[in-house]
Amino acid sequence: MKKILITGATGNIGFEVIRSLSNSFSQFDVVAGVRNLQKDSRKLIDYKISFIRFDFTEIGTYKSALENVNVLFLLRPPQIVEVARYFKPLIRVAKESGIEHIVFLSVQGVENNRIIPHNKIEKLIVESGIPYTFLRPAYFMQNFSTTLLNDLVFKKTIFLPAGNSRFTLIDIRDIGAVASKILTEPTMHFNKSYELTCNEKLTFKEMAQILSDCTEVTIRYQSPDLLNFILTKRKEKMPLMFILVMIMLHYFPQFKQEPKITDWVYKITGRQPFTFQQFVEDNDVLNQLNKMNSNFIKNQSDSVERL
Repeated sequence: MKKILITGATGNIGFEVIRSLSNSFSQFDVVAGVRNLQKDSRKLIDYKISFIRFDFTEIGTYKSALENVNVLFLLRPPQIVEVARYFKPLIRVAKESGIEHIVFLSVQGVENNRIIPHNKIEKLIVESGIPYTFLRPAYFMQNFSTTLLNDLVFKKTIFLPAGNSRFTLIDIRDIGAVASKILTEPTMHFNKSYELTCNEKLTFKEMAQILSDCTEVTIRYQSPDLLNFILTKRKEKMPLMFILVMIMLHYFPQFKQEPKITDWVYKITGRQPFTFQQFVEDNDVLNQLNKMNSNFIKNQSDSVERL
């Protein structure tokens, strides 16, 4: 039975990959690489998988985690930027361990951006000679239920320096479905790269309108200048490094060629990708904004009654 190791198993993407693999558990030995065996394994208690200790920051965990593994699902934790320090020895150990295939979660446009760590990681994998598949997803819809959620719930605003740029999007459920197909049917995907998008391109103003229509809460889109954005986020105690990542994701696309829509999700999974509206309707964004709106209406009603 082939053994598949999932790194970042308790994160959003890793969890979706495992969930999508759940129908293949009888055919593959799926192992979750986690930092804390006792704590992290509880997060995946509903899935019949095994666990092994793996920590990107502890090189000593690499060899035991990769032993007897056939296929590796690899991602880069956001806090790991030292590619030479961590990923170079990791790829070397993968080569020595006889890994047959690496599926790496990269980013859209990585081939034209030498600055970002994913570019360097892709090159390390190619140079290793291990068969690979690079997944290059577009802008995560789930950013609205994580990074951007605070502004949505408490300010009813999307506050990003993105101007009128149009973005391709992807639901991480589609990433999980694509990864699952490739991990379990790898041969036809050897040494290929796939940009993963849904079938629409939207500005953040258009996304704000969809959020407003779905939730009946008016969401504004505000595109500040860079100085205003930096000062605002620093006041909110956002780390400077994360602010720079936000600028890279949202500001610089204004000066690049508009990304293309691809049909790889459909070609690989056999179904159409989720739309942004479907994401909003299926996600906690809807529940939290509706709850906020209900509380607002209730407070207004209470105020009228007191008058």
